Amino acid sequence: MTRGGAWPEAFLEMMAVERGAARNTLTAYGKDLEDLGGFLKSRGRSFGDAAAEDVEAWFVDLSDRGLSPSTAARRRAAARQFYRFVLGEGWRTDDPSRRVAAPKQGRPLPKVLSRAEVEALLTAASARDGGQGLRLACLIELTYASGLRVSELVALPLAALARDPAYLIVKGKGGKERLAPLNPPARLAVKAWLEVRSAFLPKGVKESPWLFPSRGKAGRLTPRRFGQLLEEAAAGAGIDPARVSPHVLRHAFATHLLEGGADLRVVQTLLGHSDIATTQIYTHVAGDRLREVVQSKHPLGRASFDTPAARAAQDDEQGAGSK
Repeated sequence: MTRGGAWPEAFLEMMAVERGAARNTLTAYGKDLEDLGGFLKSRGRSFGDAAAEDVEAWFVDLSDRGLSPSTAARRRAAARQFYRFVLGEGWRTDDPSRRVAAPKQGRPLPKVLSRAEVEALLTAASARDGGQGLRLACLIELTYASGLRVSELVALPLAALARDPAYLIVKGKGGKERLAPLNPPARLAVKAWLEVRSAFLPKGVKESPWLFPSRGKAGRLTPRRFGQLLEEAAAGAGIDPARVSPHVLRHAFATHLLEGGADLRVVQTLLGHSDIATTQIYTHVAGDRLREVVQSKHPLGRASFDTPAARAAQDDEQGAGSK
């Protein structure tokens, strides 16, 4: 391991065994280190002899490729943790990632669908033929009713919903469990889906442990396929497909709860956020939407509202513009 060829594998094993990293995290870090390794190879370097300038050049290259700040931040974190591990193992006596500056991350507001758009999505999904429509409607209802992550949704076992529960026990990030509510429309959608579910079982298979089985290699519906189905439903509903994804439905769940007066701590628990700061971003979204409603629906929010004060304000604006 003098040049570091096997170091990433050892690092990922440590992350899995000692830190209990989730599979998705391990996959992402593996790809990040693979990207770094390929860049170093193009410069005639390896993990074992890379200099700080090489790692810095890689990070600049990530920016040049147009990666989002969040993705760049994750790749930086992967490199930093990897080289700290290498340093701790004594395979190197220095850390070439120490000088890599953290990218400046903005606070992008999540994309959110209106209630009417969610209804339009459900209508478009239900319009699909037979079981395809029932499955997609069930997927959308479950995500929107419970705020599930797409990884949590497609991994739901059949046993979790076989007895028409009012709540789901969901295993989220880091293996943490939480309760996710099911409203009446979601429960009805599940019942309808279960009646046709057997038609989606893989060939030669009489039963599957998954709520959403598939004939694909994974044996269950994949996040990517759900995303594709959502885009098709969005197009059918007259919504820009670029605005719709499984995660956007999760955003809609949280935002609509807050707009309805839900407590932020409750929403944090329902989403499975360990830090309430992650949940607080939805207060900004909800606030913006509520402000739009006031400005467009409340008479005092309309520019055309005819009062002495409004006319005086308009006169002041016109006077200022003529100066």
